[in-house]
Amino acid sequence: MAEAKRVCMKYSTDHNHPTGAVVVKDGTIIGRGANQSAIRNAWLLNAHKKYLCVRKWLHVKSGTLYWLCPGCASAKMHAEPRAVRDAQKNCSDINDADLYLWGHWWCCKPCWDAMIAAGIRNVYLLDESIVLFKK
Repeated sequence: MAEAKRVCMKYSTDHNHPTGAVVVKDGTIIGRGANQSAIRNAWLLNAHKKYLCVRKWLHVKSGTLYWLCPGCASAKMHAEPRAVRDAQKNCSDINDADLYLWGHWWCCKPCWDAMIAAGIRNVYLLDESIVLFKK
């Protein structure tokens, strides 16, 4: 979990829900990923965080309609599928691996689908993650 937090803090560019994930198989980290916004400009990212998020304005439910706002990480750019893709590059068989998620309290459907398709066995969240990360 500490590595998932480190990956989040170092690589996430989504300021609404900065999230990091690691894939672990047989006690070894084989993949890492952090959620990434489509916006790369630091000023625009900060503006998105403070007051320019279209999804926040429209009260869009978390986990849905990412396409409405370029500042929000699309589902394919979430930490979980990014960590899965990284693991698949680094390991020939990730079936029955585990995923550790830091920075969020649940996984959206596209992320679950990606993890199930890859054969991820378990997903671990930080204790009290709903209290720590729900906004």
